[in-house]
Amino acid sequence: MKVCLRLFSVLFSLLVGGVCSAVAADKPNVVIIYADDLGCGDLSCYGATKITTPNIDRLARDGRRFTEAHATSATCTPARYALLTGEYPWRRSDAKILPGDARLLIAPGTVTLPGILQQAGYTTAAVGKWHLGLGTEGIDWNKDVTPGPLEIGFNTCFILPATGDRVPCVFFEDHRVVGLDPNDPITVSYGKPIGNEPTGKTHPELLKYQPSHGHDQAIVNGISRIGYMTGGQAARWVDEDIADVLTQRATRFIEKNRSTPFFLYFATQDVHVPRVPHPRFAGKSGLGRRGDVILQFDWCVGEVLGTLDRLGLTENTIVILSSDNGPVVDDGYHDGSAENLGEHKPAGPLRGGKYSAFEAGTRIPLLIRWPGHLKPGVSPALVSQIDFAATFALLTEQRIPAGAFRDSRDARRALFGADSAGREYVVEHAVNGRLGIRSSEWKYIEPGPGPARNANTGIELGNSPTPQLYNLKEDIGERTNIASGHPDRVEQLRAELARVRGG
Repeated sequence: MKVCLRLFSVLFSLLVGGVCSAVAADKPNVVIIYADDLGCGDLSCYGATKITTPNIDRLARDGRRFTEAHATSATCTPARYALLTGEYPWRRSDAKILPGDARLLIAPGTVTLPGILQQAGYTTAAVGKWHLGLGTEGIDWNKDVTPGPLEIGFNTCFILPATGDRVPCVFFEDHRVVGLDPNDPITVSYGKPIGNEPTGKTHPELLKYQPSHGHDQAIVNGISRIGYMTGGQAARWVDEDIADVLTQRATRFIEKNRSTPFFLYFATQDVHVPRVPHPRFAGKSGLGRRGDVILQFDWCVGEVLGTLDRLGLTENTIVILSSDNGPVVDDGYHDGSAENLGEHKPAGPLRGGKYSAFEAGTRIPLLIRWPGHLKPGVSPALVSQIDFAATFALLTEQRIPAGAFRDSRDARRALFGADSAGREYVVEHAVNGRLGIRSSEWKYIEPGPGPARNANTGIELGNSPTPQLYNLKEDIGERTNIASGHPDRVEQLRAELARVRGG
């Protein structure tokens, strides 16, 4: 009888959790490849016909492709904050798009996704775009800068401090700027010009291409940025090489830690502006620079997958590919992307894009591969990146401290294939703080003031003085607001959003 009961318990665990305890004991490696501004319509595995992404398609073919996956926010810093902390960014007034000299947004001592995996015995690394702040107020870039990624759960980091279009335009490893000449100190300002170096506004003739809005301050590598910077000439990056440098660092980390469990958070610069593809990819997509850097991103993915194959780590590594928010075409530069877009639709059939409360703001690609443990296929489960933190804590059998991962829930069944429904609700967060909430069928956007479109990008923001309700099963493009005809449904979703907000 005891043997039968034990067998039943094991079988039940497999059915409900989708993962056996033996696998948890083996501590599978975890790699998150986090694209920037990548839309559901940008990948051939999601139906794009004007561009081909073979390495990403391989990941989709060998793993699970989600059609109803969401980032928490329609912009970068908030989405990254939520992924790492398991807390909705709109709960904090300062979890918004940060300048390049902002202090660290996540306080040391906060329980984080990398920190909980560190606790489980993993070696953890952040490689790529950071944009969550560094240090405290008044950063001196010429000294050790703390706190940073190492103080919130990462063993090592090699990062862009903010974004490619913001100063300082240098790589940062652990606590220091890489390759800095002490005789040429860096100074950064987000207030007023410093030094005598030309800017994009004063010397547009020095630029490779012109800014469309903003982005007309410090010039680095022939591209004008947001913010002012002097010094650090030897440390400044070359945009054409960023993807190569970051990918090399990511694969080097995998090689170095092949014999121990590891977690790699690989957050690429692509396909964010400025889009400066390596010559190997320049002009190859036929869709302008944005298309070219999608091809470049696909190559980065192929290098990571190839490294796992070569080292014999594929079977014991969970690979996740996703994006921080939806797509945008012109986000600050006349780089040819809009003119060459043609019939390519970065958001697919969805309305809006980056910054927006409409679906294309937060509905993003999500692919998960775990050979032998996750059945390949397509999943309609409603899932959110907010649940990554709790899911991986429980997968590695870690206790989540009281108060940690406030909004994160166990999503093992949905993410690893045992549940095709997923969350009952997903909360969506737009750039102006507007919230929406959706179920598998219904989408509600709370009313509030604001322009209909982003003045710079032209993207519809989803602002309206009246409530909005859409039936996504019948109207995936959110074209017909049916709130007036379904007051009970509006009230149900409004009340649920109020419950989440107050929770």
